[in-house]
Amino acid sequence: MFLPVLAFAASLAAPASASQLVNRDVRNIQLAVNNKGEALVTYRTVRGRTQHVLAWGAVNARQPNRTLRQQRFKLDYAGGWRKYHKLYWKTFRSSCSAYDGPALAWMVRACKAPDGSYWALQKWQVQLPDLGFTPWTAGLRQWELHLSHWSTDLAKLEVWQDWIYHGRFHHLFGRYTYLGKPVYGFSTTHFGAPTDGYGRLLYLDTHNSVYGPGWKRENSFVAHNPTGVFCYGFFKHNAGAGGYAHPPGFTGMRPQGHGDMYRMTAAGPGVTPDVMWSDSGLHDFSASNSADVAFEGAMNSQLDSILNGDKLCRQH
Repeated sequence: MFLPVLAFAASLAAPASASQLVNRDVRNIQLAVNNKGEALVTYRTVRGRTQHVLAWGAVNARQPNRTLRQQRFKLDYAGGWRKYHKLYWKTFRSSCSAYDGPALAWMVRACKAPDGSYWALQKWQVQLPDLGFTPWTAGLRQWELHLSHWSTDLAKLEVWQDWIYHGRFHHLFGRYTYLGKPVYGFSTTHFGAPTDGYGRLLYLDTHNSVYGPGWKRENSFVAHNPTGVFCYGFFKHNAGAGGYAHPPGFTGMRPQGHGDMYRMTAAGPGVTPDVMWSDSGLHDFSASNSADVAFEGAMNSQLDSILNGDKLCRQH
């Protein structure tokens, strides 16, 4: 039994997977911003080399548009040499003041630019394998560093929980919006990975589940075109089908991965920050519990109220 949802295999990388990826597994991270709309990101790489990255040319996000490219930074990994043909990073003067913007998940550095806009760096594990597998390669364990620049409200990730198929399975659903309008892309691969600059993946983690103690990646998927709605049922999954990455030699089914807590991290549209939702999980449904029955009815009504014509998330 399968709830319609666009699943994504961690082995398939999306072309524009976040606010904007700068590098992976870096440390000693610093952020400077000048009064010309430029940011200088400095860090030490896994090989121990200090690197300076100059970023400019993007802010906020465009609403989905088939003809206009989504906002995206220009990045100079030579610290400004390619843009200015000199050691620009050595004379870069930061004019950024203390950050007083909204709370950000996974934040490493953030500040307020002279024009009132914000810049931030977030660092989290994007490529964890789905279906609760423990990462078996270094690439699956990497911490990605994402840069963002914005002056608007953040994208909004709304999530509700209930049960599905007469209470047999745990279920969550919601919608992803930016400035009140749906976040979605125009195409995906066969396995659900975005293939354009507007699609964004939502990464669902489960806590203290059958997979083991602590946080594990349950799955990743996109919000639907054109509603921004999504839904996910905690069913058993065949790890050998659907494009899921799995350890060499593994065959068979993965169990239902519901846990005592959940968190969902959504890659920010354009160059806005990544956002996160988290909450405690529900207990198993009991048809003899009047509170469960009433709650399920209320959540079914909530789902119906946000569908706006979505045809993939109508199952109660």
